[in-house]
Amino acid sequence: MLLTIPSPSDGVWDLGPVPIRGYALCIILGIVAAIWIGERRWVARGGRPGDVQDIAIWAVPFGIIGARLYHVATDWERYFGDGQNPVTALYVWRGGLGIWGGVALGAFGAYLGCRAKGIRFLPLVDALAPGVLVAQAIGRWGNWFNQELYGRPTDLPWGLEIDRSHWPTGCDYPEGSGTCTFEVGTTFHPTFLYECIWNLLAFAVVIWLERRYRLGHGRVLAVYVMAYTLGRGWIEYLRIDDVQLEDVLGLRFNVWTSIVLFVAAAAYLVVMGRRHPGQEDTVYLEGREPAPETDKTDGADEADGAGGADEAVGQPQKDADEVSTDD
Repeated sequence: MLLTIPSPSDGVWDLGPVPIRGYALCIILGIVAAIWIGERRWVARGGRPGDVQDIAIWAVPFGIIGARLYHVATDWERYFGDGQNPVTALYVWRGGLGIWGGVALGAFGAYLGCRAKGIRFLPLVDALAPGVLVAQAIGRWGNWFNQELYGRPTDLPWGLEIDRSHWPTGCDYPEGSGTCTFEVGTTFHPTFLYECIWNLLAFAVVIWLERRYRLGHGRVLAVYVMAYTLGRGWIEYLRIDDVQLEDVLGLRFNVWTSIVLFVAAAAYLVVMGRRHPGQEDTVYLEGREPAPETDKTDGADEADGAGGADEAVGQPQKDADEVSTDD
C-alpha cells in the first residue's frame, strides 16, 4: 500500500524520572478545550466569568471516575477474570475510559457544583455540551498513542498500522473463527480518527441548531447525545478489539447503548421543546444572581464637586448609566 497511517512506536516519553504519556496528554488537552469553549458560551448566555472553571473542579474528577467505572464494568474480565490482576483496574494511564460513565458522573458532579454556586443546571450543561464533543475528538488521539479502538482490516489508503503485540485476542475475525488471524502488513480502519472527525462535524451541527432554533432547557445536551450516538453506533460496528460484554441480539453492547440513548434524547428534545420553547431568561437560581458591578464613574463624579455634579445632571449622565448597564 502506498499510503497508511502509522502508529506510534511508543506512547510514553520519559522526562527524567517523570513519564509523559500521550494518552494522558490528549485527555488533559481535551478537558482544557471543553472548559475554554464552555466558559465562552456560558458568558454569552449571561453567566459570570469563572463559573465554568469552578464547576469543573466538581465535574472533572467525577467524570474521570465515572468513565473508568463504566469501562471496568463493561470489560470486567480484563481485570477480574482468571489470571488477571484487579489492581490494574486503577491504571487509568493505560487507557480505558467509557464516555457514558464520564458523562453521567461528570453531570452529577456539575449538578453538585451548580447547587453550591446557585447556578441553574440545564443552562450550564447546554453551555458545556458542544465543548465536550471537541474534548472527545482530542481525546480519541490518545487511543492512537495506545494502539487501541481500531476497526476491521481494510485496504483503504488511510488504513491504520497496528503492531502485532496490540492485535486483539477476544475478537471473532475472520467471521466464525473465534479468534483473530491477520496477515503480516494488514492495516485496519482507524476508528479513532473516524470518531474524531465525526465529533468535530457534530460540534458544528449542534452550534448551528442551537442558534437556528434558540435551544435551551437541556435541549442542546439532547442534540449532543443524538449527534454523538448516531456516529458512535456505526463506528462501534467496525471495531474488532477485545470483546467487552457479550453481544445482545447480534449487536455489541455499546451499539445498544447508543440506540437507547439516541431514542431517549430525541424524546426529551421533543417534549421539552413543547413545554419550554426558547432559552431560559436567567442562568442563576432565584435570589442567587451575582451582584451588579459598581459603576466606576460614580466616584469620579463625586470628586468633581458641586459644579461637576450640576454639569453631570441630565442627558450626559443618563448616557453613561446606559453604557454601564450594557457592560
